Amino acid sequence: MKPRTQVVLLATLMSATAWGQEVSLYGTTMAQMWKQETPGFDKATFTPATQYLGIDATKLGMDNLSLHLFGWGRTDLRDASNFDGSKSGGYLNYGYLQYRFDQANAEIKAGRFTTNQATGFEQVDGVSVRTDLRGGFTLSAFGGKPVYYKTVDPRNQSDYEYQRDFIFGTRLGWRVAQTAEVGVSYLQDGSKAAKDLDIPSPTDYTRKMLGADVHFGAGSLLDFRGRTVFNVANERTNLAEHDYTATVKLGSQVTMTGNYAERDFVNYFAGTNLPSLFRQDENDLFRGFGGSITWNAPTGVQLVADYRHMHRETFGDVNRAGGEFRWSTSERTFLGGIGAHWVNAANTKFVDPATPYRSLSHKEARIWGMVNRGKLSASLDGILQRYENDNPYLVGIRNLYEVVGSLGYQATSNVKVSGDVSYGSTAVAKHETRGLLRAEYRFGFAKKGGR
Repeated sequence: MKPRTQVVLLATLMSATAWGQEVSLYGTTMAQMWKQETPGFDKATFTPATQYLGIDATKLGMDNLSLHLFGWGRTDLRDASNFDGSKSGGYLNYGYLQYRFDQANAEIKAGRFTTNQATGFEQVDGVSVRTDLRGGFTLSAFGGKPVYYKTVDPRNQSDYEYQRDFIFGTRLGWRVAQTAEVGVSYLQDGSKAAKDLDIPSPTDYTRKMLGADVHFGAGSLLDFRGRTVFNVANERTNLAEHDYTATVKLGSQVTMTGNYAERDFVNYFAGTNLPSLFRQDENDLFRGFGGSITWNAPTGVQLVADYRHMHRETFGDVNRAGGEFRWSTSERTFLGGIGAHWVNAANTKFVDPATPYRSLSHKEARIWGMVNRGKLSASLDGILQRYENDNPYLVGIRNLYEVVGSLGYQATSNVKVSGDVSYGSTAVAKHETRGLLRAEYRFGFAKKGGR
């Protein structure tokens, strides 16, 4: 959606809130400041100010019709922090009208919205519908124009809008009350493949995804959920993702969790550049598995042990293991913890003929605490990573660390102000100081006779 069109839509929808008998306004105002000292570059000071704003208006002439808006705007007060060198920007995350029917848990949305099916997370300018059917079945569908996120170099997406001319998705599910649910989903993004353009393109952004998801819960003892997704855009079916997680409770104090995930990035990220599903350039495969065990003592003590194995075909294997000790008071006015992890990445691959392998193995320690007393809240969090070797890919830094302190005040039931200060040393910036001021607020308005 072009910026001018976004402004017109936002102004039109905001004017419609005057119809609402009940309007909720919420937002966050943030002012940041950070200084960077990066080896080989000039020092820089960034001071961006960002405003997030959301509006929910119900009963727009009828009880079942509502309006929902959320967007943000940002400007830099000193050096430009955007990748393209600009000092301002903004975005309408969603803005849609919603009508809820009195029967079958049915609803319809029109405008800009997000949807999350087994095939993935999508942002759409269009229409979506859902309803419950007899026998425990559910049906949902959406269609419209996919939302485009512009990259730093627009030449990388020169054929983007020509190929992704529309998006459509649907899911059929079957649910057993409080026990299980299974579903089958289909997504088609674009109707003109790269080879079908008037001038064929070397990059194909279109997608055809087929997915299946499952969720099984045996009371409070067992929870199993996951999904499998295939990319069926090509002549043969290609696996895009497996992702399954199981949680088992052994009595009232012990919880065990296990996860297995497998992804083919070419198919998993095919044709999308959403923030949570950014497009990958490399042709890579990922496989990971792991789990954790948690013991909750009656005294507020919690012990956690976890392990994770990850394999990237391009970069090699990584193993991460460790544990954490957590403690909280009975009134939860104080929460704190200390943790330690060991990461084995001894043979990480790099595209460098002179030094094809480098060790990124390191030890990690973390300590944190949170205090809540009346209207005041405070927290302190510190993390340290100590690497085994002076790795040139970490600009010779062996110890990476960061300390973050926060302080907040609940001025009223609707307004909270807070601030964060952090200092650290990373592979990107040898010395980095950050500051953040935040104001969060929520207000409700109702006509006479309303709530």
